[in-house]
Parts: sequence; C-alpha cells; structure tokens
Amino acid sequence: MPVTTDCEERLVALLAEAGRGPKRDGLYALWLVVRAAEALLGPDRVSAKNHRRRLQAIELRLGSLALPAPLKRALVAARQHLEAATPDAAAGVLRQLLAPAREVLGADAAEAVSLAVRAAALH
Repeated sequence: MPVTTDCEERLVALLAEAGRGPKRDGLYALWLVVRAAEALLGPDRVSAKNHRRRLQAIELRLGSLALPAPLKRALVAARQHLEAATPDAAAGVLRQLLAPAREVLGADAAEAVSLAVRAAALH
C-alpha cells in the first residue's frame, strides 16, 4: 500500500508551486484535514489515539494560519466532524470540502480533493 494517496501527492505538488500567502496556507490546512480524513478509510485505519493527536494538531495549526474566511469555516467544521472517527464521517468531510476548495483555492485543489472523494466511495 502506498504511503501517500493521489490526493496528497496532488496537494503537495500544488503547495510546492504556491508562493507564500493565504493560498499556500490554505493548501497546507486542506492537506492536513484531508490527510486526517483519509487516514480513517480502508483496512489500515489510524489508531484512535493517533487520530485524536492529529485533530489536536490541526486545531492548533488552523488558529495560526492566514486562511480566507470561507475555507477556515469549512476546515473548522470538517475538523469537528472528524471527531466521530468513522469512515462515513471522513467521506462526508471530503465531500463537504470540495466547494470551499474550488471557491478559495481553485480548480486544481478541488480536483485533488475529488480524488479523495472517489477513493472514499470505494471504501
């Protein structure tokens, strides 16, 4: 099984291309949340303890990043939904991140998230 998903690879590539500023911060925050959601999918799910640690780290990071308001609201809500730590919650979070990713970060970021949505549908 690969260490990173197609979505993660796309988001990291977009991060590498982005200059400093709100867009880069947004891509980084999106990657953190998508990574936490994808870790709940499939047979090699992350442990509950590790998942809680990821959510705590996301909460700390979201507070320190310069994020556009629509994206910040979506990511904060996604983080709260991920507390359920279920594959269904993760799939729902990924679907809900599509629109804010497209609106704030562009079509390439939304396409990366759509890869995760399609992968979640298979699990």
